[in-house]
Amino acid sequence: MVNPALIVSVFVVASCGLAYELIMAALASYLLGDSILQFSSIIGVYMFAMGIGAHLTRYIHDRDALSRFIDIEILVGIVGGISALLLFVLFGFSAAPFRSVLYGLVLIIGIITGMELPLVMRVLNLREVEFKEVVSRVLTFDYLGALAVSLLFPLILAPKLGMARSALLFGILNTIVALLTARLFKKDLRRYRHLCLRGNIVLLILLLFFCYANQITNKAEEHYFGDPVVYSTASPYQRLVITKWHNDTRLFINGNLQFSSVDEARYHEALVLPAMEQNPRAANILILGGGDGLAAREVLKYSQVKQVTLVDLDASMTKVFRTSAQLRELNQNSLNHPKMRIINADAAQWLEHNQQKFDVIIIDFPDPANFSLGKLYSVPMYRMVARHLNPHGNIVVQSTSPYFAPNAFWCIVTTLEAAGLKTLPYHVYVPSFGEWGYVMASQEGEFLIPDDYRVSTRYLDANSTREMFNFPKDMQRRAVEANHLNTQKLVEYFEADWRAVMR
Repeated sequence: MVNPALIVSVFVVASCGLAYELIMAALASYLLGDSILQFSSIIGVYMFAMGIGAHLTRYIHDRDALSRFIDIEILVGIVGGISALLLFVLFGFSAAPFRSVLYGLVLIIGIITGMELPLVMRVLNLREVEFKEVVSRVLTFDYLGALAVSLLFPLILAPKLGMARSALLFGILNTIVALLTARLFKKDLRRYRHLCLRGNIVLLILLLFFCYANQITNKAEEHYFGDPVVYSTASPYQRLVITKWHNDTRLFINGNLQFSSVDEARYHEALVLPAMEQNPRAANILILGGGDGLAAREVLKYSQVKQVTLVDLDASMTKVFRTSAQLRELNQNSLNHPKMRIINADAAQWLEHNQQKFDVIIIDFPDPANFSLGKLYSVPMYRMVARHLNPHGNIVVQSTSPYFAPNAFWCIVTTLEAAGLKTLPYHVYVPSFGEWGYVMASQEGEFLIPDDYRVSTRYLDANSTREMFNFPKDMQRRAVEANHLNTQKLVEYFEADWRAVMR
């Protein structure tokens, strides 16, 4: 009969092994960007390393299989447990070697994890359990453990504990498995006391790190971002960090600056006001993205507006900008305004299942740095957006930098046109970003360049508005392809443009 304790160990071990893989891949996508590449490469290297680990078990003698399994659980507990914390600290203080250390840890943890199941199967086989029963039970609980963690990690652990504490939790579980296995098979172990001593030391270290993980990651983030971190969280979709230094509040998503309160008025006035001025009777407004409420703040300046619908995927984003007194002051409490309707959903799915039409649609998504964001800038997406536009309505899209990422910017223009819309591109200088671009679009193409605004502004006036619609020679239109779902040319252009800037 298969020992139930070892089968439970298999379940926990499988959960921990997949958890380290997911945590490494999520960290890489948060800190390095390009989530598909990071997940693919991390998983590939991890599986390769597991194969090496499985092969190495052939050199372990049968009589040592049990003690080596316990050794490995203690080792993977400490290495896997502190891996995310180590990477956070490394990225915060010295980002240069981050990628090398990341893949080094993936290899080490993968090799150690790959040794676990072969050793468990050998331990069971040595106890005269029938081989077919060993294989079926071990693999069944291995797959069940993988299923459990694949659901728990994105839905509960990452949002509640964050990456560093999640890794430490699984390290603690690995170490507990080692200690319980040692206790259950005490008579079969020659080094029982030595194994227990090491296991308890590792467990104590992991518990201490678990208690202080948030303080350590906050210090690392403050060093990386340069200003004190006042809020940080890892949602199922992204990592949000808010910093504050004197009168400068900044939002970072996955390490990328989204706004600085010093000059965000330039960005948001340019995004919203020219589009709102096109239709003096615009009453029903849709904002896609913009969970910080800053675009909504500009929309709500117009008294004729009856309702603003804001669709943002991440409830963590809208929650903090609705509840924090400091952030509510920044967005003038726009997200709690009675005219606001907030929906936390995927924008594309919401549009697909909703028939409502709008006078102005404001699209304020993050830059198309990966394929999941790139789809939101595609021809099918813009066609779907256009179907929700009232006659004489218009769309405006934040469109990255026409100076630093010209191919990406003009790809967005080309994509809107491929979706059957007429376009009017423009740009504004935002000191914290540099030159930034937008595209206004409509079915008719009858655009008015405002020479005055019906609402108060901090930046825009007749002169600055005229400058926005003139493109100098080094930002003129490029011949680029439209962004389709099956090609995702925009992501390719975006990455190439920014690589050229950063090299």
